[in-house]
Amino acid sequence: MPASAAPCAAPYGTPSPAAPEGAHTAAAGRGAPVSLPRLAQLRAAGEKITMLTAYDATFAALADAAGVECILVGDSLGMVCQGLPSTVGVQLDTMAYHSACVARGLHRVQGSAWLVADLPYGSYAESREQALRSACVLMQAGAQMVKLEGGGWTAPTVEFLVQRGVPVCAHLGLTPQSVHALGGYRVQGKTDAGARTLRQQARELQDAGAALLVLEMVPAALARDITDALPHCHTIGIGAGNGTAGQVLVLHDMLGMNLGKMPRFVHNFMQDAGSVHGAIAAYVQAVKQGRFPDDALHAW
Repeated sequence: MPASAAPCAAPYGTPSPAAPEGAHTAAAGRGAPVSLPRLAQLRAAGEKITMLTAYDATFAALADAAGVECILVGDSLGMVCQGLPSTVGVQLDTMAYHSACVARGLHRVQGSAWLVADLPYGSYAESREQALRSACVLMQAGAQMVKLEGGGWTAPTVEFLVQRGVPVCAHLGLTPQSVHALGGYRVQGKTDAGARTLRQQARELQDAGAALLVLEMVPAALARDITDALPHCHTIGIGAGNGTAGQVLVLHDMLGMNLGKMPRFVHNFMQDAGSVHGAIAAYVQAVKQGRFPDDALHAW
């Protein structure tokens, strides 16, 4: 965690009983299964959506018990679990394996979280038909939604999948599968031209039927504008400020399990919690109450 973020440590400890009414908390337990209509209801009520990565049965069950609405089996597992230098080397069969592990973990505890799985690099760009085949592999492994990265060029693929019953989460801004083309992990949309492009791409993806949209490392003001312009597509921010409809973090990052420099947009929720469950519950409460992220500390 960067030194500049140190002052924000105190608010993110073990959750207090003062969670907002209707919020999912560790004490609230598991309720009815999360669905796309439920996520829309949360947004309409002004309640933030929480998402967290998980790659195995145990962490998935812990996240669900702590009240996380959406669990993402991210291709970040390539870096977190496999030791790869980027997400580019992650294979489809690996994503299916981990998706099945997470799905079994949720089933074992009768969990309610909505399960999203990443389509990895090279599994959807060749054709819409390739994307559907890849999506079917992940859905049959237990995913309820697939996520794919990219701008307007992915809109026809999104529409093709949605028309065939595959819910889609899109991903704009910093797209890690394109890290080599982007020249590294850099904030996107900082220029006027870049901001216009992201706004247009977001509208195209909503029109194509994307139900969720991850905005990664996008200036907070731009992410808020995009969110306000998308009534039917719920934005999930990571390094995109507090104005999105929800937030996502990599589980290992928010638990402080990071051997390198902590990204600016991460807070170590484990440092003030007595357990993994407590840390995740603290993250959920901080997001629900609007205390995380803090735009002055975690955004651009």
